[in-house]
Amino acid sequence: MSSVLAEIQTLLEAAGIESAADSQLLLGHVLGESRGRVQALAAMGSEISAEDHQKVMRLASERASRVPLQHLTGRAAFRGIELEVGPGVFVPRPETETVAQFAIDALLAVSPPEPIEGHEVDLLHPIAVDLCTGSGAIALALAHEVSSARVWAIEKSIEAHAWANRNVDRLGGGRVELLLGDVADARHLLAPLLGRVNVLISNPPYVPSGMVPRDPEVRDHDPELALYGGEDGLDLIRVISRVGLDLVAPGGSLVLEHAEQQGAAIRALLEADGWRLAATHQDLTLRDRATTAVR
Repeated sequence: MSSVLAEIQTLLEAAGIESAADSQLLLGHVLGESRGRVQALAAMGSEISAEDHQKVMRLASERASRVPLQHLTGRAAFRGIELEVGPGVFVPRPETETVAQFAIDALLAVSPPEPIEGHEVDLLHPIAVDLCTGSGAIALALAHEVSSARVWAIEKSIEAHAWANRNVDRLGGGRVELLLGDVADARHLLAPLLGRVNVLISNPPYVPSGMVPRDPEVRDHDPELALYGGEDGLDLIRVISRVGLDLVAPGGSLVLEHAEQQGAAIRALLEADGWRLAATHQDLTLRDRATTAVR
């Protein structure tokens, strides 16, 4: 098995892919084993069948052509959950895990609300909204890690919504409500939540229209609808800021993912709209990655 891993790695390195994890995950996918189990089997000198060898090398050739690993395995890990993904939906990135943490922390800090006559029981729980949910990664992570929370998620793309729907059905635990629609229509789509949302989070399309990503996995396979945010990349963030003022409760939080160079511009537009305490935070690579604000 170790020789097969070396063969895959050589193929991938020739294509500019130097992650040993890709080799192990591809072989694990074919064998139905975890990455850790593949490492253990390789260390024990285990062998694989000729049929499995042929299958994994076929997948490795596709990966070498820069098809995303997650499209080949149909899975993407995100925090403590595993999502179904594929063509038509943005593949969640590790850096977004750190962005989600801000929303999780804010939800955990919410005090239990006072009962309000005429409101559904679900509205008595901490409420989170995830706009531009894509695969549902953030919404499902919030529900998974904050068991008292109720989460609403909106996605515009029919293809991405279909992937999110599969993930919500499997992982949502009845606490995630997925809606198909445009962020600009969020006031209408989420009318019962106006002024009651504790945390609003979004990883919107924020790549400026003139900046085409270098990585073929992103440029050629991630949906354009999930990537590009207008001339300066902030078109959707402007919409989210204005919509959020109606959705978020006084004292509630806004969390936005963005590119490294956009923090100052986002803080300025949020403050101009009336948000308070706008602050930009770094990810684990020490790049600006998220801006938070308070209603």
